[in-house]
Amino acid sequence: MTFVNFRDHPFADGRAHGFRWVDLKSFRFPQGSRDSDLLAAVVAHAQFRDDYAGGGVDPGGTRHGPYWLRTVSPHDYQPVARAEAAQVLKEWANQQGGLPGSLEDALEATLFAVVNSASRLYRLRDLGRDAFHDWGGVHIDFHEFVAIDHDRQVLTLLVAADD
Repeated sequence: MTFVNFRDHPFADGRAHGFRWVDLKSFRFPQGSRDSDLLAAVVAHAQFRDDYAGGGVDPGGTRHGPYWLRTVSPHDYQPVARAEAAQVLKEWANQQGGLPGSLEDALEATLFAVVNSASRLYRLRDLGRDAFHDWGGVHIDFHEFVAIDHDRQVLTLLVAADD
């Protein structure tokens, strides 16, 4: 299991990080695993219990991003084309203008490398305000993808958000 985050990188030249960040959590899986089983496994994993708002992973937690954990299921992940996933992430990252070169290079080498090497990509659908936990509306944007790379036998949970 590997973890990469971009919580302390500036997302705009000369400014603070703009309260935007990217978090990647990668997991190995056995050859021959079905996507539906992998999605179920990631939703059930302790690392999935992360509010992505500074609290970090809480193995006994009840939140995932802006949602109550109980409202998120493997069936909420919808297949998405590579081009669409990349476009959403690039637009999100560049929403306040161009990125500093070092961050752009780092995102290309990590985030976009995962998107580009995925056999399949899934996007967490918008679960709506009824699924928000008690302070779930704190995220301005919350984009979540699961990238499954069957060749490398790696699943990566990608979260790009701001608050």
